[in-house]
Amino acid sequence: MTTQEIATRLVDLCRKGDYKTIYSELYAPHCVSIEPKGAQMERCEGLEAMAEKGKKWNESIEEFHGSSVGDPIVGDNHFCMTMMMDATFKGIGREKMNELCMYEVKDGKIVKEQFFYNL
Repeated sequence: MTTQEIATRLVDLCRKGDYKTIYSELYAPHCVSIEPKGAQMERCEGLEAMAEKGKKWNESIEEFHGSSVGDPIVGDNHFCMTMMMDATFKGIGREKMNELCMYEVKDGKIVKEQFFYNL
């Protein structure tokens, strides 16, 4: 798949909430995920670690109110998109998060994701 095809597929699957397919179809086994400094898991490597990060994230949500995903912007082997999520977090309360998500593609798979948002 080209970077554009991966970007379009990722956005489509995110909008459907199909994260299982996202990781099994679009990500390289050795992928890296980077969150802002001070996040619960600032960096993890590999699909197993990313699955654990996702599990912890889901466990932190008390109630989900909605989300949106912007269209991708592609440049060579990178693309980015915006994501918004409205959720009530355990012990924190309701928050509306807006973030910029950037991805790197190599050999037809996502090898790196990095998220930019305020903590």
